Amino acid sequence: MAKKPNSSAALDFAFFNYLWAFYETNKGTIRKSYKELSKKFLDYNDPKNRPDAFLRRPQFEALETYIFLKEFLGNSKVEQIFEDWFESKNQFQGRKATGFINYDSLQGSLSFDDVLEVKNYQTVLKKMKDNSRSYPNYIFALTMGTGKTLLMATCIFYEFLLANKFPKDKRFCQNALIFAPDKTVLQSLREIETFDISKVVPKEYVGIFDANLKFHFLDEAGTSLSTIDGSKFNLVVSNTQKIILKRQHAEKTATQKLFENDQPDFGELTELLGDLGLPANEDDLKTNQRFEKLSRLPQLGIFVDEAHHSFGQALKKDMLGGTSKTDNSLRRTIDELAKNLEDANSHVVACFNYTGTPYVGKDVLPEVVYAFNLKNAIQERYLKSPEVNSYTTTRTEEFVKIAVKDFLEATQGLKPEGLLPKLAFFASTVEELTEELKPELERQLAEHGISADKILVNVGDTSHTSSDDIRNFNNLDVVGTEGSEKQFILLVNKGREGWNCRSLFGVAMYRSPKSKVFVLQATMRCLRSIGKQQYTGSIYLSKENYDILDTELQANFRMTASEFSDQGPKPKTMLNVQVREDVKIKLKHVKQTIKLKEKEFVKGTVLDLDPKNEEAWHELTSKYLIIQTTTTNLQANDFNTAQYTKSKDRTNEKEKVEYTSLSLVAEISRYLNLSPIKIERMLDQTKEGLESILFCVNQFNELLYDVVIPRLFTALYDQEIESETTEKEVQLIIPPAIGELSFYEIAEGKGGTSTYADTQEKYRDKSFNLDTYTFDSNPEYALFWDLLKDDDVEKIYFTGMFTDKSKTEFYFQYIDPDSYALRNYYPDFLVQLKNGQYIIVEVKGDHQYDDPIVLAKAKAAKEYASHSQIEYKMIKGTDANAHIYQQLLGRKVLPSHVSLIQ
Repeated sequence: MAKKPNSSAALDFAFFNYLWAFYETNKGTIRKSYKELSKKFLDYNDPKNRPDAFLRRPQFEALETYIFLKEFLGNSKVEQIFEDWFESKNQFQGRKATGFINYDSLQGSLSFDDVLEVKNYQTVLKKMKDNSRSYPNYIFALTMGTGKTLLMATCIFYEFLLANKFPKDKRFCQNALIFAPDKTVLQSLREIETFDISKVVPKEYVGIFDANLKFHFLDEAGTSLSTIDGSKFNLVVSNTQKIILKRQHAEKTATQKLFENDQPDFGELTELLGDLGLPANEDDLKTNQRFEKLSRLPQLGIFVDEAHHSFGQALKKDMLGGTSKTDNSLRRTIDELAKNLEDANSHVVACFNYTGTPYVGKDVLPEVVYAFNLKNAIQERYLKSPEVNSYTTTRTEEFVKIAVKDFLEATQGLKPEGLLPKLAFFASTVEELTEELKPELERQLAEHGISADKILVNVGDTSHTSSDDIRNFNNLDVVGTEGSEKQFILLVNKGREGWNCRSLFGVAMYRSPKSKVFVLQATMRCLRSIGKQQYTGSIYLSKENYDILDTELQANFRMTASEFSDQGPKPKTMLNVQVREDVKIKLKHVKQTIKLKEKEFVKGTVLDLDPKNEEAWHELTSKYLIIQTTTTNLQANDFNTAQYTKSKDRTNEKEKVEYTSLSLVAEISRYLNLSPIKIERMLDQTKEGLESILFCVNQFNELLYDVVIPRLFTALYDQEIESETTEKEVQLIIPPAIGELSFYEIAEGKGGTSTYADTQEKYRDKSFNLDTYTFDSNPEYALFWDLLKDDDVEKIYFTGMFTDKSKTEFYFQYIDPDSYALRNYYPDFLVQLKNGQYIIVEVKGDHQYDDPIVLAKAKAAKEYASHSQIEYKMIKGTDANAHIYQQLLGRKVLPSHVSLIQ
């Protein structure tokens, strides 16, 4: 009997991990297909390239994934990406099998032996296809506190930047709609409008947004959308209920209308229909004015914030199964928007959902493309560390007494960023809050000598919450305000997404609310980070609420309550590394100065653009041709054997700029920084003449930048190169200047640690300018000991521990092949042989050996080092592990089966 597909295992398959692994492994190759502006945008936000970059690591990785989907995968639907990946075709052609060992950031059930069986593959693919829409649908799952809102804003700014540069490219959004699940999240989204765009957009492009970006916040029921039909760069933020389609209830009879009201009653549609008038019949889906205006915006991107909350219980149905024709959910609204835009010859570019977890119950949402989980956010200190306390058989009085006492003890003396730590009590009803919780809290505070003025009540009821209370509630994190001095917050149903209070250090909930997920949402409110260190978020729950939290954590984050409050793995061991010996090495630097000497332009200058000379013209332009080759009648067993082959030139289908004389002169003038009048006169004086050059450039735009501009430059200037060689003594390690101390604090590496004190005397004096070497990889560790014990080696220093020019002068500058930015490269080892020869050695993983960036580093290091007669060599990690290193020292490596005969 055939084995049935394991649907449970299939739905547990976290494809996003494999997608990220593919990107990480092939990043250099992938980036080659990106537009230069995309590369520049990524480099500007890369924390590794810019120490002061605004985005955190998970935000940047999500942005990398976003651009990877857009540029490399062509905005394809997830099911198409998954199918191509599984079958190793199209962009995934030739991909390597992926296995993972001890990769903590991965989520889902993965191991080295993971194999997605064909039957399970079909199950996952079917689920993806069942939920397929007319537009790509992606889910980015980043846990709370990691910055989903500003990540979403960054993605939108990227879209608008690229759409402005490439208006005909349908992959890029020219307008954006953000859906928020409720008013709380809607208000938190207002920070996008006041956000300093230059933090994530290169400063030279910020002016584009100042001139074009238009914000529309639909936070009131009566607010209409004032976008201009067909306009671009509108960013619309709306509560889902302000746009969502509703099905009209059955129309009332004339008699009902007469006796009940002089105006037709549309129930929940009353505020939505606006000026659209009466519905045609009871079955029509009605749209409000905002929906109609959105349908007239070109290339709309839809961004759903806090998607998990926004979809509520419907999320699983929306993500894992198709919606019906009668479904009135947000997903249905987006589908209708897409349909209307298609009818208007536009389209929804994609729907980007930003949620806190990739899971719904036991299932992994198949359309998740990036995930950063709660466990990692806590361990990497993006959140406070949770401490969960549960209490059995307590009454309200005892619960409040214990919670207040423990909280005051835990936060004594703390005032991060000048803010008092705050504790929020959640009541299940207003009556419970006013009649039980608030009186008891006042009594307990009096016991500790704390005024009742420190209490703030926000229940959404004007009889208990004044406008001053609302203002203070919004100012809890604003230093110097009355709100910031409040310390005990009493709430009813205010624990959902969007309420961001970083100075909230504790949450207490005794009675169980009606909504089980509310317990999870409320407890996580106190985990947002504050200050420069990781603080503790204290959670106080009744035993019943603790059990609910445990269930919800397992359902939404695949972790138990005990794992949630666990402090996680032991922090990295920090080593105090002392500088034993201030080693210096002399390096020669060659400074080249290129001087331009202007010369008179010679009338009749030849640019060698002659279409009449067919042979020379073909040689010049053949690389710009698009040739389609079609082969038919292939032999079944031999793809290379064919009977018929035909070719077709499709170059005329290339997208190109049609220059005029004026625009051509202007473009050349811009590059050469010369007067357009002078450029026009020069072009007329060439042998070809302006009209002929214009014809050639309009045939192949590439000729303008590859031929015309470079050859005009050569005709205008001579280059004189002057070289100056200087010798500089550089320090391998710059001793720290911290009082009387002379050590650096460094995290212990995974590859192993060696110390001067524990090394045999005959070896240790050959090395250890630092008293401790700690290695990132096993190959580095193995190579160090092989070279240290080798008789031909005089000295060996491990230099790969420091990648900061404030700590070492031993680095080389290179040009990044992707971004063309100038970067610093810090090699692994400096080796001195007995014959006096110096060698710089770099250990690289086999998969990185031919990476373009690695090769660019090697090229620059070789060039620099050669001026000082220093050799530069690389070794593969597998060779270093196998002790095959002799080639570094100029010795032959014997095959393993050959032995030396003395």
